[in-house]
Amino acid sequence: MNAFTVDVEDYYHVSAFTKNVRPSDWENMESRVSGNTYRILDLLNHYQVRATFYILGWVAERRPHLVRDIQRAGHEIGSHSYRHELVYNMTPEDFHDDLVVSCKILEDITGEPIKTYRAPSFSITEQSLWALDILIEEGIELDSSIYPIRHDIYGIPNSPIQPHQIERPTGSLWECPGTVCNVLGCNFPVGGGGYFRIFPARWTFSQLEKLNSRHGRPFVFYIHPWEVDPDQPRIASSWKSKLRHYTNLGRTESRMRTLLERFRFDAISAIAPSGTSIKSNNLKASGKVTI
Repeated sequence: MNAFTVDVEDYYHVSAFTKNVRPSDWENMESRVSGNTYRILDLLNHYQVRATFYILGWVAERRPHLVRDIQRAGHEIGSHSYRHELVYNMTPEDFHDDLVVSCKILEDITGEPIKTYRAPSFSITEQSLWALDILIEEGIELDSSIYPIRHDIYGIPNSPIQPHQIERPTGSLWECPGTVCNVLGCNFPVGGGGYFRIFPARWTFSQLEKLNSRHGRPFVFYIHPWEVDPDQPRIASSWKSKLRHYTNLGRTESRMRTLLERFRFDAISAIAPSGTSIKSNNLKASGKVTI
């Protein structure tokens, strides 16, 4: 069983565009998040897949009907922060306030406690491990904010690559990291976002099959609603940001159909190791890790 996750944000929220789009501009921009999210919901319904939707609090506050429809469809709901700011650019106090606000908005809409979290752009790094303590203190039981790779924006290269329990001074929580495969002895990202769009589909699917069949490992797939929207407005930005954001948007949906046909998926809590207080299968933990 693998995890299918969706980071519910609009095209102008992405970290790559922070120098070009200010939060004060968001209200005046064309929103496309609802329509794109419903496209993903329809796809998941067709293949009878339950997923985890990490919803930006800013979006939920303005579109509570979208959150309710995700919930009614049987999906798991988690926080993706309130204002999509990189964690390591925040103070602990600001991060705490952002987390609390985002969870309260989602809990008021759904009537259920929020137990899972993903930081914007996987931005819990070695410089922001203090965020894990705040997550634990605020009742988050499962995090998916650490990517065990080297990257210019995020990543902890030596972090465990399987779901694992993290021990902190404030307690513990389960971490389901971004998925990697081994290429020439190095962790190489595979299974979501721009990596899913940019790398050849045949290579991606073969690597994911190896993870399941040869290594017995589940993978965490992630996608954003704007990634199924090739007609979204273009934002002036650097060539690197354009490459990451706009490459192969027109192919994402067809690749996702192939993905859903070839692999088994559930919400992210379903691949958490047994022993967590969140619903899980019998996957054995890779061990406790003190960070």
